[in-house]
Formats: sequence, C-alpha cells, structure tokens
Amino acid sequence: MAGSAPSLNEIQEAGQRFQPLWSARGMVASQEGRASEAGAAILRRGGNAVDAAVATAFALAVTLPQAGNLGGGGFLVLWLPGASPAAGRGCLGNAGSGGLGDGSWPAAAAAGASAPLHAAHVTHASKGEAPAGAPSAAPAPFRIGASPELTLGQGFAVAVNFRESAPAAARADLFRRADGRVDRQRATRSLESTAVPGSVAGLLLAQRCYGRLPLQAVMAPAIGLAEQGVPVDRELADSLTAALPLLAVDPTSRALFLRPVGQGGRPSTGLAASPGARTGANTEAMGTVARSPQAVPGSIAASQHPKGWAPPSAGGARSTAQQAPAATPSAPGAASPALRALHPGEILRQPLLASTLRRVARDGEAGFYRGPVADALVRLMRQRGGLIRQADLSAYRAELVRPIAGRFRGHVVLSMPPPGGGLTLLQLLGLIEPFDLQTSGAGSAATLHRLTEAMNLAYRDRNTWLGDPASMASPPPDLLAPAYLDQLRRSIDPARHRPAASLSVPPPPRRESVNTTHLSVADSSGGLAALTTTLNFAYGNGVSVPGAGFLLNNEMDDFTAAPGQPNGFGLLQGEANAIIPGRRPLSSMAPTLVFRPDHTPWLATGSPGGSRIITTVAQVLLQRMLWGANLATAVAAPRMHSQLWPDRLALEEGFSPDTRALLGRLGHSLQNAPAMGAANSVEVLAPRGSGSLGVADPRRGRTLAVGE
Repeated sequence: MAGSAPSLNEIQEAGQRFQPLWSARGMVASQEGRASEAGAAILRRGGNAVDAAVATAFALAVTLPQAGNLGGGGFLVLWLPGASPAAGRGCLGNAGSGGLGDGSWPAAAAAGASAPLHAAHVTHASKGEAPAGAPSAAPAPFRIGASPELTLGQGFAVAVNFRESAPAAARADLFRRADGRVDRQRATRSLESTAVPGSVAGLLLAQRCYGRLPLQAVMAPAIGLAEQGVPVDRELADSLTAALPLLAVDPTSRALFLRPVGQGGRPSTGLAASPGARTGANTEAMGTVARSPQAVPGSIAASQHPKGWAPPSAGGARSTAQQAPAATPSAPGAASPALRALHPGEILRQPLLASTLRRVARDGEAGFYRGPVADALVRLMRQRGGLIRQADLSAYRAELVRPIAGRFRGHVVLSMPPPGGGLTLLQLLGLIEPFDLQTSGAGSAATLHRLTEAMNLAYRDRNTWLGDPASMASPPPDLLAPAYLDQLRRSIDPARHRPAASLSVPPPPRRESVNTTHLSVADSSGGLAALTTTLNFAYGNGVSVPGAGFLLNNEMDDFTAAPGQPNGFGLLQGEANAIIPGRRPLSSMAPTLVFRPDHTPWLATGSPGGSRIITTVAQVLLQRMLWGANLATAVAAPRMHSQLWPDRLALEEGFSPDTRALLGRLGHSLQNAPAMGAANSVEVLAPRGSGSLGVADPRRGRTLAVGE
C-alpha cells in the first residue's frame, strides 16, 4: 500500500548476487573438482587442513597437468589451533614458537593498533642504495634464524618454502647470447630452464610436521586418480590442444597426453565434464547449492583409500591409457604421425605417475630425490643438456619459515615472505590503508587510480630489491617502515597518473602467464591452509621424465637472466634475483591468511596468475574487508592490475564505460584484459562451530568448492 512502511523480505531474496558454499564442518576450494573432492574426503576421514591441502595438491598433479605438479614448486601458509606438534616430530630443532612480543612482530601491532605492515624472516639485495626515506637496514623482525612458527591467538602459524632452486651448474649468464640479449627459447623451453623441483619435498615436510593422518592415506586419492584415470573434460582438452606444439616435441609428453590422428573415436558430444565444470547459468558454480561428493563406482581397495573416497570410473568412456612404449624415441623431435590432443570423454590414465606417487607415499622424499625416479630425471638431464644432477636433488631442502605478518584495518594478515610475494602484498596494503576507499567505493575511478599508483610503487620496489633471502649478504632496506610508506604515499597524485618512466627504466612488454594453481582449506577446528604451486608456464617446458610420468618446470626463467630485460611475465628485476647456484627465484605467489581483530582465524586465499597474483589477492581482501562483499562476491568482483611496466592499466570486463573514461582523463593507458587469476578461497565462520564457507573462482571452468 502506498506510503506504508517497507515490508519484510517476503520472498527471501539474497542481498548479494553471489553466495558462497556453506559447510557445517570443513571446506576445500581448488582449481579442479576431483582434487577438491579428494581433499574433502581426507577431512571426512579425520585429517586436518594440512592433510587435506597436501592431498588436494597431489591430486592436482594428476587432474590439472598444466599447473598441478610434482616437478615444480610453491609455497604454503598454515594456521592450526592448539600446540604445535612439529617440535615433537623433530621438525624445529631447538626452536619453539615465537609470539607477538618476541621481536618478530611490530610493537604497535602487538598492542592492537592499526600498525604499519611489517615483515619477518627476510633479507635481500646487497647492491644499490636504499630507497629514499627508508632505513639502510631492516630492523629485528627481518632477522634470519628466529623460530619459523608464530604464536597467534589460540594456535600457531608457519609457512613452508618449497620454491625450486638453481642447480649447482647454473651461472648468471646462463641464458645470455653473445650479443647480451636473453635467449628466450633456452630460458623457457630447454631443460636448462628446469630448476630443482621442490613440490614433493614441501608437501611431505608440511604433512610430516603438521598433518594428522598417515602419508599413504593422504596420497591415496591422487594414486587412485592416476591409476584409474580421469575423464577428459572440455577445458582440459582445449588446454592440451593449445599446448600440442609444445608437448609434441617431447617423446614422453607426446605419449602421455597426445594421440595419433585417427586413433580413438570422435569427440563426445556432450562432454565428460569434471565435477567442477560449469554450464549455462548453473548456480552451483557459484556455490549457491551445497554439493557433497558422490561415490563413484570403480574405486580401488578400501585399504588403499580413505573412507568415502572413490576415484572416477572409466566405465562407459573410451580408455586412452598407454604404458610408455618400449620403442619410445629417446630424442625430441623424432618423426611421428599427425597428433591430436585427448578428446572430451576420453580417459586419461597415468600409470607411470601413479607408480611415482606410490613410491613417494612409501619412501617419502627418498622416493623422489633418490632412487629410480631421481635416476630417470638425471639421465634425462644428461642426455638432453639439462643442469640437474644427483647432488642437486640430494641437497634440496624445503624449509619451514616464519610468515610475513602485519595488520590491515585491525585484521592480522599473514603471507609468504621473499622469495614469495607476501612482502609486496603487505606493502601495497600499507600504502593504501589510510586512503578513504570506503567512501570512494569499489570500482570507482578514484579508487582504481589510487590502487594503480600504489601498485606501481610496490612493484618498483619488488623488482629492485627483492630476491631469495638465503643468498643475500646484507640486510634489506625496510620497505615497510612507516616513514617510507608515508613518503611513497605522498608521491601519489590523486588527480594524475605518474608515468612509469619517472619511476624506473622500461623493459619491453611480454605476455602474462596464468598457469599456477591455488587451493585453500579450512578444517572443522578452524585450521587454515593456503597453498600455491606452479610449473611456471602451462605444462612447464613441456618435458616429462621418462618412466616417471611427471612434467618439469621452467622456473629458471623467473631469475633475472639479464638486468634490464624482462622475464616471461614482463617483470624487470634486479641483481638481487640474479642466477646463483642454490638460490630460489623471486615469485609473485602469495598464499595468504587473514585473522579477525581478536586473532581468531577468518580467511584463506591466494591465486594463480603470474605477476597478477599479488594484485588479485589484494583486491579480494579489499572487497571482503572494506566494501562489505561476502566471500563469493569478493572473489567474483571485476579486477584490475598494474605492475609499473608496461605502463598500462589492465581491466577485466565489468568496469563501466564512465569509469574507463574518467581513468583515461587521469592519464592512464587502459588495456582490456582477460580474466585474472583464480582466487579459490575459504572462510571460517564465527563463533567457532558455525561452519565454513568456500568459493571456487568462476574465472576457471573446472574450479570447485567441496564441503567436508
């Protein structure tokens, strides 16, 4: 009736268009549905967030070959309630957990103020001068040697660094031609581009020190998926087709992922989509309908798999499994028939990968870094000019490190210290914290302008100063010092874009890669895990290890091959990231945890996307913490990115023409960008026992959040 008071929401419409998936217990969100279901099955068996994250990561090595991996590396940040079991398992030596008052946390943050963001466990460049206004060296929070664990709230946090490392035979000029330019083919496609893999060591270290279940139970889902096979969906078929020229060059990859034209039937007309595939306006894609993993016939013995887990059945679908043929050519480029990628509906079985996984489950690190798997990898390297030798594999160690920590608007934020992307993430958040972005609003030209200018400053410092802290001779300038952040902030003109040329020397632009993968897990006790792993480019350098069935990374390209020339993500980096034997290359990967002001666990997030990872994570956090978006809306909201060079502001679809016009008037050169990242995220609800939320980023077609 006209003039009457507003009525109740009688049709019970949601306040936001996108809704996260709710679970009464734990949650797994990853880039591929079967992998998410594998992690959720581990939670149901009594595993914690670490067990589920490790199970999901190993499963992604099977179901997401373009990014999931054994032959790459990555980072993990975790928080678990209660006392740490790591010391009792021999993981910490004599070190215990450090708290907020042990010199590892800014005093203002410990006191509860909205403190400037600060770092721990970091060193970096030994050359060059400190940025104007910054101290010449970092304070105590940056020191090496402190306990890797951080006491926080009613639990503890720790990070795992399993980034790949440069082999002993690597040298600074490895990829430089006689004219001083970088040989891009060698830097990205040769076996010289392969760094010592870290994924197996890192996942096993995390699970051994902090998991709850036996390793064989945690790895059983991945072994079953590799052995029984998975139906190829449209997205994987398209990915393999796009990578066909790369994979066809390597005889082992060719046998694993490609088939001769004419072998097998036509592509199926409907699909064989993965559990995470989205079609039409499927509301389940955004988590509006809770989905429980379905039991699938064809599972292997219950003694090998956790209760409730069953790998997909191959029944009714065409099998394309192939053992590596005895006559497989030993050299790349051997004559072969016309090839095609696997069709949707065909079954991808990987018995060689299953054998490698089973060996790791039985023997631990020795099953990968020594013995037959290591022998096969080293033999391949010797035959085809790679650098890795047995001594490199034997010397590799994943590391427990202290997360980089700070506050934003009263919330504790933990992320990955260098060589990870967490320091740059926290510097970006520190730069924008005083701005009144709540008033200017999400997606406005004023907000996007300030974000762009702050991003450019943070990326300038990242590329100038940061590298692997373990190989730096001197302490770093404190890029998070309040005085330095204030100075940078004052340099931002609210009415005009500052050209990149006024901040640094330009590199030529290069194409952005997006083939990292991120997963987030919450368990029923509030434990959180954020894990990001990568091969660098899609399918790495395209080379698989004969007899072992896994692809190799091309992470050596993430080093600075030549100062003044960009890597594969268009990033210009400095001497701090030069190639040195044993060094780990600088990375944008930034798995991140956020805690409420009372230090209870709240969010786990992260993303793939190369140099866009840091800005993607920052925008998810801003949406959730500043602009009132629920987790699903925060993940789905349009994203932007700027990294100083190239001097362009990249915008996803979803920003209005009016906003774009205003940004142009502020001096920005705009670029229409493809979808950025895949910020698969989880949230722990308060009070404890209220359950958890999960969101699979809709930008990737195979993502899925699965409740425990």
